[in-house]
Amino acid sequence: MDIKNIKTLGQLKDSGYISKTIKDELRDNLIVKLKNQETVFEGVWGYENSVIPELETAILSKHNINLLGLRGQAKTRLARLMVTLLDEYIPVVEGSEINDDPLQPLSRFSKELILEKGDETPISWVHRNDRFFEKLATPDVTVADLIGDIDPIKAMNLKLNYADDRVIHFGMIPRANRCIFVINEIPDLQARIQVSLFNILQEGDIQIRGFKLRLPLDIQFVFTANPEDYTNRGSIVTPLKDRIGSQILTHYPETVEIAEKITAQEAKSLQNQKDTVYVPKLAKTLIEQISFEARNSEFVDAKSGVSARMSIAVFENILSTAERRALLTDDSKTTVRLLDFFGAIPAITGKIELVYEGEQEGADVVAQLLINNAVKTIFKTLFPEVKKLKKEDEKTPYDDVATWFYKQNNVELLDDMDDRYFKEQLDIIQPLDDLITKYQPETAKEDMYFLKEFVLWALSEFKILNKERFTKGFQFNDPLANYIRGI
Repeated sequence: MDIKNIKTLGQLKDSGYISKTIKDELRDNLIVKLKNQETVFEGVWGYENSVIPELETAILSKHNINLLGLRGQAKTRLARLMVTLLDEYIPVVEGSEINDDPLQPLSRFSKELILEKGDETPISWVHRNDRFFEKLATPDVTVADLIGDIDPIKAMNLKLNYADDRVIHFGMIPRANRCIFVINEIPDLQARIQVSLFNILQEGDIQIRGFKLRLPLDIQFVFTANPEDYTNRGSIVTPLKDRIGSQILTHYPETVEIAEKITAQEAKSLQNQKDTVYVPKLAKTLIEQISFEARNSEFVDAKSGVSARMSIAVFENILSTAERRALLTDDSKTTVRLLDFFGAIPAITGKIELVYEGEQEGADVVAQLLINNAVKTIFKTLFPEVKKLKKEDEKTPYDDVATWFYKQNNVELLDDMDDRYFKEQLDIIQPLDDLITKYQPETAKEDMYFLKEFVLWALSEFKILNKERFTKGFQFNDPLANYIRGI
């Protein structure tokens, strides 16, 4: 029988439906998925051997959960994906404010309705997607918001005095009965508000303005918290922490490859951008490396973290910078350039918290430094080491490139130059082709010009070449010739 055809309590009883707690639902459906070797948390990368096994263990243990980690570590996403472990539909007493189970009603409304109508009590079905509630903990949250309060308007309309429990207006938590309820940034919740959660987590009863209601609410609680909050703004009070079954530590992607998967999945690039702008593989790697550099930078506050959202925003800005250039130069298609990374500086400065030394340097300077450091880090994995000191007659792989610039003076790469002129400027540097052919011979044709520009950039960072910024772009030249010219 199609469950949607079950409209009354009597029909529900005849169907053989058995009530389950939400924690049993999660546990039973997780067991089925694990036995079938199904992916439980789709689209979450890098947690396969760390966070997800711990989260699955907590669900099997029927625990309330606290996800503890820095910003941008998919804490809320994990909580939302738990909805997929719920039964597709559950029955509720029609008109109930707190999703009463028809077979085990809690509220006075549902009990009286069932007493009056018996097996003819109307029921409705709630889809699992409607069983997720979320609240951001902010200082202005009150007990009335979460638990409930006396409603004078209801008392007046129903002509009841305040001694009657029917005047109660239920808060978010009772209304989330039989649902997943997430409180984000729990340390930001005032201590007295956290105290109001004690009995709900442990004993299941709530108190509203002197009314002590025995409501064994059936809720899967998930809390999220940032370690920084424990010292800077607040903390989880100890008795509340003691009532949370499992605390799970999240983390940032451990490899650039995992970070690339996350960015590719989350970036909101438009279809016409994808058709117009080609992104070389090396450019994608460089985008992620910027975040890795930021997390290790002495100028960036490590306690605040560097969200995965930074890489996503950088990727989107770089695509748009390249698209804008193509529109200006009337190129129907173009390829991302390293110069385009400067169009992503606003995405970097808005996503990092600087320490005092970083503030002294300036956000823009730190962002450029992160890009340059990322270039140097990746260059070391692709080409031979650039030695700081060498013997007088010792040859290096980069001598021919340096000699070319000494003889030819300079090359200018402009921010908004068209593709044809950009390629011509790079093609005249023959030793650059020879270097790439020798050390990166398998480079795809469409990635070649980005790699050439990348090499120039890296050699300037290692002081083999000189790089100067002017109004419309960059000039690469020989350091000695530039020094002499300066004299």
